Amino acid sequence: MDYPESEQRRQLQLERLQSTLNRAFRSVPFHQNRFHEFGMDAFQVETLSDLSKLPFMERKDLGEHYPYGLFAVPLRDIVRIHTAPGTNLNPTVTGYTKQDLNVWREMVSRALSISGVTAMDILQITFDPGLANWGRDYKDGAEALEASVIPNTPLSLEKQLMVLRDYKTTVLVTTPSSASQLASYMFRSEFNPTGLNLKTLILVGDAIENPFRAFLEDRLHVTVWLHYGLSEVPGPAMAFECENHEGLHVSEDYFFPEIINPQSGEILALGNSGELVFTSLSTRAFPLIRFRTGDKARLIAEPCSCGCPFVRIEWAGERTDQLITINGVKLRQAQILRNLEKALGFIPDKCHINKQQHSYLDKYGARSYLEVSLLMNEKLFSDEIKMLQKLINTAEEKLHENIGVPLKIKLKELGTFSDEIE
Repeated sequence: MDYPESEQRRQLQLERLQSTLNRAFRSVPFHQNRFHEFGMDAFQVETLSDLSKLPFMERKDLGEHYPYGLFAVPLRDIVRIHTAPGTNLNPTVTGYTKQDLNVWREMVSRALSISGVTAMDILQITFDPGLANWGRDYKDGAEALEASVIPNTPLSLEKQLMVLRDYKTTVLVTTPSSASQLASYMFRSEFNPTGLNLKTLILVGDAIENPFRAFLEDRLHVTVWLHYGLSEVPGPAMAFECENHEGLHVSEDYFFPEIINPQSGEILALGNSGELVFTSLSTRAFPLIRFRTGDKARLIAEPCSCGCPFVRIEWAGERTDQLITINGVKLRQAQILRNLEKALGFIPDKCHINKQQHSYLDKYGARSYLEVSLLMNEKLFSDEIKMLQKLINTAEEKLHENIGVPLKIKLKELGTFSDEIE
């Protein structure tokens, strides 16, 4: 794969950045007002370093301008609309022009190609509902490589394994949680992975540690590749592993990365760990300008021996904020509480939210999930156990629908709550 030389690439980044800023300044009141607050004009950005003079975007901005307030093109130019759970009561709505979809397909197909995917592969996609949008992006990217694609469809572990075996899947795109569940299910079922054609496992949504990578590669007889993306906007494969598996290359021709001090907002020197910030360079419909991801990362200074000149990030899954990440979907505790209040019809006296790994059994098998413990009181108490269970079941279903991840509500007595939990 050919890459532009460093000077040519920087010039391409600057030209695309200036075009993006001008479009956002001209068409999106939010960006125009923010630029004015900082005494800046889009035309004053003459170098890539000038980007640091502009304000940040945060996740709260996405919900506050629901649904179309951050679109930079008329709705008639939008050909696809994605909805993600978001981090408050409003979902995050993202629009794409035809050009945006072409760029995204090219970016995802490149990441897949570097992971070894070819036209000879059969690629299967398995995501939870919260990442359903990514399923479309990976389908489009794989089809651009002329690979055969089994699109994202929620299946039980038994059915997933059946499809993997009978359809002769060679590439599986899924989350670390789902991959772990599949490996455990195969072990319990005494199914030998040599009975599969699977050779490539592409993981998205969460970071992984080397022992976990080694576990999956040994248990499933595959090579594991890691991709990075944003579950809300705009999608997956913004960064990807090469054959060396030593950090993830950022798609610098489409996104400009920065590492900042999460407290001060100051840009950190290359090699220092801080908060990852992205600016989109070619997105027309929904430009991101200095979007704070909340992901802790560092830019790797040393060039990669694979030949790809794109800068790499070291990403271990740590957060610089209080968001909970589960199956690739990012959630705020306050967001969960507000949805819980809507589902129950009142504010719980005490509530404890905890992420549980791989132990919740539902119709799709064992999964990571959120466990919400509520204090049992007169608002929840009912002489009819069936009525109480119906209330809890309804609340679980509503929260699952609204936040996009599995959830289990447990009722506990006062003595079982720690003093520090409110």
